[in-house]
Amino acid sequence: MPEFIMFMYNDAIDQAAADSGDAWTRYITDLRSSGRFEGGSSIGQGAQMRKGNSDKPSETNLNGYILVRAESLEEARQFLAGNPVHEAGGTVEIRELMIDQ
Repeated sequence: MPEFIMFMYNDAIDQAAADSGDAWTRYITDLRSSGRFEGGSSIGQGAQMRKGNSDKPSETNLNGYILVRAESLEEARQFLAGNPVHEAGGTVEIRELMIDQ
């Protein structure tokens, strides 16, 4: 079954709701019970490196990811329900992880 990565951005209209520990606990518990949750994490600050150029701080608008298994992008969209960032009016980007051979 394909895997999808959900990127959470730091642009929620209600940032307190997006950061709610209780909301995240409920959401992750629901994902785990679906049997489709593969992991995830908050994302801290970092740096962008490019050969021959000076390092620069990474953008701060991306702040977490979640991995899920789903049959399609449309099915993966179902996992937006209850996502604290999405529910608080923030952006969640979903991308399929391709299997490179």
